[in-house]
Amino acid sequence: MPTREPATAAALILVVDDEPQIRKFLDISLRAQGYRVQTADSGQAGLTAAAEISPDLVILDLGLPDIDGGELLRELRQWSATPVIVLTVRASETEKVRLLDAGANDYVTKPFGIQELMARIRALLRTRGDSGAPPRFDDGRLQVDLARREVRLDGKPVALARKEYALLALLIQHAGRVVTQPQLLRELWGPTHTEDTHYLRVLVGKLRQKLGDDAADPRYIATESGVGLRFIGANPGEMAR
Repeated sequence: MPTREPATAAALILVVDDEPQIRKFLDISLRAQGYRVQTADSGQAGLTAAAEISPDLVILDLGLPDIDGGELLRELRQWSATPVIVLTVRASETEKVRLLDAGANDYVTKPFGIQELMARIRALLRTRGDSGAPPRFDDGRLQVDLARREVRLDGKPVALARKEYALLALLIQHAGRVVTQPQLLRELWGPTHTEDTHYLRVLVGKLRQKLGDDAADPRYIATESGVGLRFIGANPGEMAR
């Protein structure tokens, strides 16, 4: 296995995939964006590399020859909080929810577009690089200050109900990531309400209305059908700490 490159400011990404052409494609594409890259061709090699080099992010294929990607993810999560993007051909909603609940930060379905993957990498690395202070979002139209619990739209205060604010805060804290329906329901209503998806639909509708967000063409809150919600408003320079 190649040794880790000399330390630089660039993020180090570990790619775990048994297909040589995918590893080569991602290696070239990621290096072209300025990232450092380490690759592994099996689950065990991936776990070893993750322990040795402490990557900033892991791209994980599920279809590995020695360990199922889901099992590897669960093992990794026992000792590492490194962001993980899963590459999967298993596109069912149930599978996506299972992966996210098992500890994946995001997923991309094969075949995937490289620009979409790069955008998701950037979103996760921004979250990874943040300090422990509550984030503040400001795109010139919507301002959300979680430290002060203030929400403004076009400079005017927005009156949010307690659960509306809790939902917005939760999504902003996980900006760029899919937050699953069961996770949202657990956080907002408790563990006995993980099947009550209609609660969430009503709440999201009210929040979107107050933010002037269109479900058909969202600016802030995107729905991953059958999976969960993603805050998509955060671009470089918009999230501050």
